[in-house]
Amino acid sequence: MMFRAAFVLMAACGLLAAQTPAMAGTLQCAPYARQISGIQLFGRAADWWAQAEGRYDRGQEPRVGAVLAFAASGAMPAGHVAMVSQVVSPREVRLTHANWSYRGGIERDVRAIDVSAANDWSDVKVWYGPTGALGTRSNPARGFIYAQAPAAADRPVQIAAAAGTTALN
Repeated sequence: MMFRAAFVLMAACGLLAAQTPAMAGTLQCAPYARQISGIQLFGRAADWWAQAEGRYDRGQEPRVGAVLAFAASGAMPAGHVAMVSQVVSPREVRLTHANWSYRGGIERDVRAIDVSAANDWSDVKVWYGPTGALGTRSNPARGFIYAQAPAAADRPVQIAAAAGTTALN
């Protein structure tokens, strides 16, 4: 009787798993970054930088908890986002992210370095698991999105249309 109950339970779990969309089985970088950072942006990782404008502070300085937003490129058509888990120096951080070295895999505290000529995190090399070293290609990045919203003075101000008034930025 125990064997039969265990078999029925296993079969039921198999049926439930078969009905789950295939997409749900592969962890993507954007939902994972949103979950661990608290930054509530959606859609393709490449679009996060623009979406953050006016909603979150952005900049070129690495901070723990910030999300590094990579630009779309030939190698990364959808871009990439990763949370800064440690700042080692102004040009080196540790990242926690998903779907980089291994499809759907999570990597914690992996090395990333700024290789940009301007020291502005616009070109970044990231640890790549299969080689056990920094990746050989550099990746274009926009900068960091910080978890806190911008101060009220930094947000665009809209004034209601009235005689002689305009929107201020």
